[in-house]
Amino acid sequence: QVQLVESGGGLVQPGGSLRLSCAASTSIFSFSAMAWYRQAPGKQRELVANIISGYRTNYADSVKGRFTISNDNVKNTVYLQMNSLKPEDTAVYYCNLRNPLYDYWGQGTQVTVSS
Repeated sequence: QVQLVESGGGLVQPGGSLRLSCAASTSIFSFSAMAWYRQAPGKQRELVANIISGYRTNYADSVKGRFTISNDNVKNTVYLQMNSLKPEDTAVYYCNLRNPLYDYWGQGTQVTVSS
């Protein structure tokens, strides 16, 4: 069983920055998709950003130009750099790794944007 451990969440003021990390217990090189999702209270889980085939990135319209997803195959870690944070970015953020056979999720990390 692959373990994904997210970290880096917390309370930040509007306009601030956070960097989320997702450390995997196995090599992430074999996963065809690495992604960050988020779920706000009372809302469905939504895709924030993903990396497909190790290089092609996609972002939700609401975070384009503010968030950047990246991966480090040596450290087996996926990152989400979040800048210019807004109160509407408040949510639990989840890391996801998948390939045709497996679909793994982290436990989530809370991000709260508030003054």
